[in-house]
Order: sequence, then C-alpha cells, then structure tokens
Amino acid sequence: MPSSYFKRIATKQHVFVWSLLLISGVAQAQAPEKDLAAYVNTLQGTNSDAHLTRGNTYPTTALPFGMHTWTPQTGENGSGWKYQYDKKTIRGFQQAHQCSSWTRDYCVFSFMPVSGPLVVAEDVRATGFSHTDETARPDYYKVTLANHITTEISPTERGAHLRFHFPNAASYVVLDGYTGISELKIWPEERKITGYVSNNKHNRNALKNYLEVVFDQPFTAYGTWENRKNTVQEGQQQGAGEGVGVYLRFADGATVQAKTASSYISPEQAGVTLQAELGKFENLDDTKAAATTIWNQHLGRIKVEGGSEEDKATFYSCFFRASLFSRQFYEYDKTGKPYYFSPYDRQLHDGYMFTDTGLWDTFRAQFPLNALLYPTMHGRYMQALLAAQEQCGWLPSWSFPGEEGGMIGNHAISLLTDAWMKGIRTFDPEQALRAYHHEATNKGPWGRSNGRHGLPEYYELGYLPYPKYRQATAQTLEFAYDDFCGYQLASAVGNTFYKDFFARQMYNYRNVYDPQTGFMRGRKPNGKWTKKFNPFAWGGPYTEGNAWHWEWSVFHDMQGLINLLGGKQKFTSKLDSVFTLPSTVDIGTHHKPIHEMTEMVAAGMGQYAHGNQPIQHMPYLYTYGGQPWKTQQHVREVMRKLYNATENGYPGDEDQGQTSSWYVLSALGLYSVCPGTDQYVVGSPAFPKATLTLENGQQFTIEAKDNSPRNVYIQSATLNGQLYTHHWLTYGDLTKGGKLTFRMADTPALDRGLSPADAPFSLSKK
Repeated sequence: MPSSYFKRIATKQHVFVWSLLLISGVAQAQAPEKDLAAYVNTLQGTNSDAHLTRGNTYPTTALPFGMHTWTPQTGENGSGWKYQYDKKTIRGFQQAHQCSSWTRDYCVFSFMPVSGPLVVAEDVRATGFSHTDETARPDYYKVTLANHITTEISPTERGAHLRFHFPNAASYVVLDGYTGISELKIWPEERKITGYVSNNKHNRNALKNYLEVVFDQPFTAYGTWENRKNTVQEGQQQGAGEGVGVYLRFADGATVQAKTASSYISPEQAGVTLQAELGKFENLDDTKAAATTIWNQHLGRIKVEGGSEEDKATFYSCFFRASLFSRQFYEYDKTGKPYYFSPYDRQLHDGYMFTDTGLWDTFRAQFPLNALLYPTMHGRYMQALLAAQEQCGWLPSWSFPGEEGGMIGNHAISLLTDAWMKGIRTFDPEQALRAYHHEATNKGPWGRSNGRHGLPEYYELGYLPYPKYRQATAQTLEFAYDDFCGYQLASAVGNTFYKDFFARQMYNYRNVYDPQTGFMRGRKPNGKWTKKFNPFAWGGPYTEGNAWHWEWSVFHDMQGLINLLGGKQKFTSKLDSVFTLPSTVDIGTHHKPIHEMTEMVAAGMGQYAHGNQPIQHMPYLYTYGGQPWKTQQHVREVMRKLYNATENGYPGDEDQGQTSSWYVLSALGLYSVCPGTDQYVVGSPAFPKATLTLENGQQFTIEAKDNSPRNVYIQSATLNGQLYTHHWLTYGDLTKGGKLTFRMADTPALDRGLSPADAPFSLSKK
C-alpha cells in the first residue's frame, strides 16, 4: 500500500448527512467521528496465488452481508483467482459471489468499457492499469485504465451503480455472459438490458441470475456476441446460448452510468429490486454516499482508540472482510416481504436464507463474532440452517450456494448450540437435535462433511480407522467436538435421549491419542497405531496439517487433553514446542508442497500455522494450562507479525471471514475457543480502548491502560469496577453492557487468575 494511504487516513475530513438507518436490526442515529470506511483497504490479501496465499481475497465492493458483490477482474473467466495484485491488466468489472479461490464462482457476469475499435474477447479487451490509479474501499471502487477510461462502482445489497468515463473516441460497454449459458435482451428505447446468466458447478441450469441494467445514456449502436469464438452480431437485440453477451455503443467521449440489480427468483423481481435499492439515487455519487453511511455505521459498531493508524487500518480492513459472510440469499417482494429461491429444493419459500460459507472454517470465530454483534441476523441464520435441512434432508456444511459437503465435521450443530447457549433462541431445539442426530447416524450424498463419514466403523471402534479413511484422525477429533455440541444442546433443553446418545461419543478424541508418542495419531481397525510416525508429516490421517497442528482440536475438553498429556506443565511445554521447533515440513501424503506448508514456513513461527484454521485457537490454550501470560504474548505477536492492511495482509487463506474474525476478536482481547458455550476467552487487547455498540443499544467498553506494543501482559482487571480474575467473559457479560478495564505492563503477572474458577470452560474437571 502506498505510504500516502496512511497520510490520507490521518488527514482526510469527510462530511456527510447522517440519516437514521436500520442495519442488522440496529437503529443508530449517531455518526462515527471519522470516515471509518477510509481505513479499509479492500486490496488486503490480494497478492496471492496457488503457491503462496496472503489472503486469497479480491477487492470486494459490497454492503455488509450483501447478496451480490463487485470486483475488478484480472483473471480469465472461470479462474478462482479473480484478482491478483501482481497482474497488469483488467479484463472486466464483475458481479461476483465467490468466497474462496479454491471454489468456482456462480451466477457471474461482467462489464468492460472499451474505447476505439470494438473488441469483445476477454484477452484482447484486457487493458493495463496501475495501483496508483486505483481506489479500493468497501463503498466505492475506482480505477483509471491505461487507455484513460475511468470506471467507478458503488454497491447496494443486490445491485450496484457503475459509471464509465470515456475519452473522446468510440465508447462501448461490453457485457460478458461468463462461462455458462445466458439469455439477454437489449431494449434500446428504454436504455435497458434484461435476461439471465447461469454459470455454477451445482444446480446447473437450475439456478439463474436474472439481471436488469438501466443506463442513463442512449445507445448509438448495439449487438450481441458470444465468448466461445468471440463472434459479433451487429444490431441484434437478443441472444441465448453459451457465453452470450451484449455490447452497447454510446456517444464518443460519453460519461455513462448504469444501475444494475439481480435476482435468483425472476426477471420481475430483478426490476423490483432495482427500483427499491437504486430508484431513489440520481447518480453514482448518491449511491456512494448511502453506501458510505451504511459502512460507517456498521464499522462504527466497534470503535477502537489509540494505537497507530496502521493498526486501525488493519483492524477495520479485517472487520470489513469479516462483515461479508455469510451472504444473504433472500430478496424482498413488492410489499417488503423476504423470500428466496432455495438452492436445496429449487422452490420459492418465505423467510431468510444465507449462503457462501464453509462451516469448517467459520464456526470457530466468524459466527461467534456475528452472534455478538448481529444476534437478529444470527437468529435468522439458525432458522435458515433448519430450513435447508427440511428442503434437502441434510444440514449445510459448505453452502455454495447449495450443499457441497466440503471439508470435515458436522459443524452446523456448533452454530445451533452456540446460539442457544448465548440466548439466541429463534429455532426449535428439538428440531435441531433431530436434524443433527440424523446427520450423525447417516452418510449423506455429498462429500465427507455431509452426514457422518466412516459409518459404521466410527460407532464400532470409537474412531475412524486409518488408512481406510483419509484424514481419519482429524475427522474423529471434530466428530467428538460436534457430539459435545449435541450433548450440550440436549442437556440445556432436558432431552435425556439425545444427551445420553451424544455423551457416549464426545470423549472419542481419547481413542486417537497415543500415550507413547504423545500425539493424536492414525489408528488401524485392529487398534494398532500406523507405522513410521512422523509428527512433521502432513496429510494422511490429518486435514491440511500435521500432528503438531491437530494435537489441540479438543475444544470442549481442554482439561481432558491436559490429563492425557500428563498435566499442565507438560501441556504448556508442548505448547511452547509449537513455537520453538524449526519450521520443518515433511510433505507426507501430499506428494508435493501445498500452499499451507509454504505459508507456515514464511510465517517463521515454528510449527504454528496460523494461515490454516485447525491451530488458530492454540495460542489461547496456555490459559487453560495456568500460564495466561503466554497467551497474551503469543496472541499479540501473531497480530503484529502476521496481519496488516496491505495486499500482503494475511498469513494464508482468509476463508469467508474466519481469519479476519480471529483478528477482530483477538484485537478486542477475546476469542471463542469453544463455540457451543457462552464464553469468550481473554487474550490481550491490541488497542488502549475499544467500545462495542451492541444491537440492544448497550455499550461494552474494553480499556487497556498503559497498553503498548511492549506492554502486552495483563497485570489486573476489573469488570464494572469489581476485581476480575477470570480469563473468560460470558456472552451475557458483554451484551448487558459495561466496562472491562485491564492494567497492562511489559512483564507477566505470574500469580494472577490461577484458581480453577478462573480457567475457561472444560468438560473434564481438574
């Protein structure tokens, strides 16, 4: 990021009219003191490729949790790498829904302004640009290309306002129908395009993105084209087929604005949405002002004070990225009633639906952050989980936009239990338990996380045997945690049948612990451990990691893990080893290095691989072992060393808001080690002061007196003026409002908070 970025943050004065808006169920009438959206760099994490990811993000222009997002496109159609910082040309400005570079996008189309002779092929129309000519904010994207065309974009939840300023030459806008089928029609007298695109891995040809685009300038010529052979049909008003697009010509040197909105329901609904979301805005500047207001209100939910401008840019850039997921998949009809086209049963339903999240990543921090800040939306998400189960027979695990069954575990029950334990009770818990029991006793048709992989061995043996099942040890650990969540919910509502059923399985992590090596290991069906064990070897019985990473995935019973390892001293010594060991990599069963390995080595923190989710909670575990000062030191080091607001801003895949949410919570001094309880574990706050404005109107302030990059250790704490020694806060402590005050110093407080009551939740007792 140019140094001028931080100068702009420090000096910019932004004046705007404030209106009372409803955001995530919260009416807030007071503007933040600064233009917080100016701190956000949406280019954070874009300097990525398949070999080394620094976020795998693209410069998203969108509203919080918006159904559609917008981005410049440097990659070819269909590439997971939509935008890479080191690329030199832009080939389109794209409506996108992709949440990971490792998954294909769906329902995509793009616009590209063209000056001079008409060119439609994506490789030919690609035009040079420089990052110095780029503005990348959440509410506004702008770039001036090497051919002097300027493109601007500002978003609404289901649409966008675009503006193209052409030099004095022939001026075209090309709409690209992307990789699937499309059907488009040009309406010259109405200056409009309608139709649909359908390009997605699942629900092929069943999920259509109906679009309506209205321009403010007349067309002087038009036609259709197709992107397989790049043939052009001059003067043709409509076309259908693979990769069909349209082109429009405007007056030479024109400035052209376009309002666009899309619907998964119908062409008519696209028009309804366009009018509802963009009808009142005369030009892009109006849309931008509204988007700025919304983002400033949203980001203003957490006000951080003190620290450097760079720290604030990192915080708000991460908070922005955490605020994109899960994505809305519902729309509003003419009367304002929410409804949606279900990707699960392909029918229309009233209510709310969400998509584009992988629960294996996001159950850890992204959803616990949402539960804290947006309980109304979070409650609707719980309803949507159960609605999806009714519509397809299975709880979602990786929705994109239907169920993919990717990764491992059955983590929908983590979300449901976590919500219930935190008082977000918008769903029938008996229905949730029935759905999870079905999930845990059957294997679904999609992927390893759709139903329970490895039946019936899991129930006969108490673990998944390896090598019969890939990643068997990792799956056993996550099944045990998920079954704890089922037990926890059943206990809370008094259902003894499900309580007893899941109680038998929530300790199954013990069955893959080898006391001889001190690691979680692959185990054969006959009970014997697999041979040639190497704790540095990746893959095999582990998911995207090695034995050092998966040792700690006992979220619900850390005291049980402490007991297995031989007590707190041996437990904390082994935690120390994660950071002090060399960053040795054995590729194991992967056959070649994968990007997670490269990222761990690049981080330079031993075997700590923060770029991938399984070990992200591990720095907080010292607190369970009676050495909370080491949690405080390591968490602050991870934030300082592995995050920033630049194109290199993440230590690995950002993954649908999870890695950003880790930073947001950790910067507040909190983390959700065990979702499914009401606790947030205390770490070390990154700022001298942070104020959370909660949905119920209460404020919770976290003050860290004498905080600095050196003063990372908590000396004492008070909660609402009373001495506080616990290393955890409850959800209720936070949501009822109040003040948590820390006194910080540069040396550890070795005797603070060492009683059993001060330690966070664990199923087993000391």
